[in-house]
Amino acid sequence: MTVNEYNKSVEAYSDHIYRFILKNIKNENTAQDIVQDSFEKLWINRKAVYFIKVKSYLFTTAYRTMIDIIRKQKRVSLTDDQTIFESHEENSFSDIQEILHEAVEKLPEIQRSVILLRDYEGYSYREIADITNLNESQVKVYIYRARVYLKNYIGKIENLV
Repeated sequence: MTVNEYNKSVEAYSDHIYRFILKNIKNENTAQDIVQDSFEKLWINRKAVYFIKVKSYLFTTAYRTMIDIIRKQKRVSLTDDQTIFESHEENSFSDIQEILHEAVEKLPEIQRSVILLRDYEGYSYREIADITNLNESQVKVYIYRARVYLKNYIGKIENLV
């Protein structure tokens, strides 16, 4: 990969990666760090990465970095014996986008990741499998389960009122 191709990949994919990571971890600073780390790793490995595969490489790198950070945070919180309480507010709104966002937040981590990669970023099942180190069948199952959950969540009348 040339310097020009590297610069093109920064322009083309940095916002997409940032949005994907931010949707998953909900921390702007950490999301920015992950994006920066991903592009740093790309720069270090630029001679081994073909420009055609750069998008997949960047999303895979960002996803794995995000998973590592999440696991590290879980270990730290468990060793500190801290209990995290999530406050659940009853929201009464009718904006379907907000309801969908709330439902996506409640999905398990892996389902949220694959549904975001598929429906928000437009990746194929094969590309998602490569990024997440799952096989295509697992990806399809996780996406199906996530969609069923989202459909049921949105379908509840109390969530729409």
